[in-house]
Amino acid sequence: MRLKLVPQQTSFDFFSRWKIWLGISGLMMVIAFASFMLQGLNFGIDFRGGTTIRTESTQPIDVGAYREAIAPLELGDVSITEIFDPTFGPDEHVAMIRIQAQEGAEAVSADMITQVGEVLAAADAGLKLPFESVESVGPKVSGELIQTAVIAVVLAIGAVLVYIWLRFEWQFALGAVAALVHDVILTIGIFSELQIRFDLAIIAALLTIVGYSLNDTVVVFDRVRENLRKYKKKDLKEVLNISINETLSRTVMTSVTTLLALISLYVLGGDVIRGFVFAMIWGVIVGTYSSVFVASTILLWLGVKRDWSKPSNTAGNQFANIDA
Repeated sequence: MRLKLVPQQTSFDFFSRWKIWLGISGLMMVIAFASFMLQGLNFGIDFRGGTTIRTESTQPIDVGAYREAIAPLELGDVSITEIFDPTFGPDEHVAMIRIQAQEGAEAVSADMITQVGEVLAAADAGLKLPFESVESVGPKVSGELIQTAVIAVVLAIGAVLVYIWLRFEWQFALGAVAALVHDVILTIGIFSELQIRFDLAIIAALLTIVGYSLNDTVVVFDRVRENLRKYKKKDLKEVLNISINETLSRTVMTSVTTLLALISLYVLGGDVIRGFVFAMIWGVIVGTYSSVFVASTILLWLGVKRDWSKPSNTAGNQFANIDA
């Protein structure tokens, strides 16, 4: 017996209250934008600048012990990652410690590096001093990373706009891009509201969310296009409802199985990837929502050409006045 989260045949009306769904999405985007403007983001070391320390020890590294040893120094955002490499010998254990830039300075001072070495040596008897390497990233490089991250997200959304436009029609493209912008803004907003650390890993999560949400949207839009040709006398609202109901089981199953894996990673994966996984969990939820209630609603509002074999002078507006 197969597990079914959604019945094989459903007949939900997703557009009976489409104005409410758009209103909820609009309100959430306003709150996210306001939080970003008022609080800003809690940028991590990647964007703030700071110092990276490479350590080497003859004993296995206990990341928790390292973190507890450094905590009393009150250095702010500290990231500790153990490095694994098949070329390392049995007594070669390497960790990377990243410390955010301190107030009024571009990098951690030499005295503070010495103190870090002393507290780590007390926690790890096999630690080799002085450190293998100490490197600093200044605010100029961090600013360039922020600019590059913004460009990456904008280019990804722009590429989606062009792809969907060529694959379907411009109305589909605007609907898909509206859903992606919705997902990105809400994800940035939740990070601003909760002040969760925002670093390059979160940028990677944003780009992944864009891809995931787009995949859901394209599945729905592809079925919409098929049904527009199949049900030529049905109005656009009815065709959209049929299409979403036909793909609903696939959408829900994909989202739930993805969430199961992500929740496992969030609980068991540790602090290093927790921010990334949280962004992905949030992105899967809002991405699934936006594929149904944002992208399709925008398509209903814009209208769409019904017969692709003939040019249409009224394409895009013949269904714009439908009373949903």
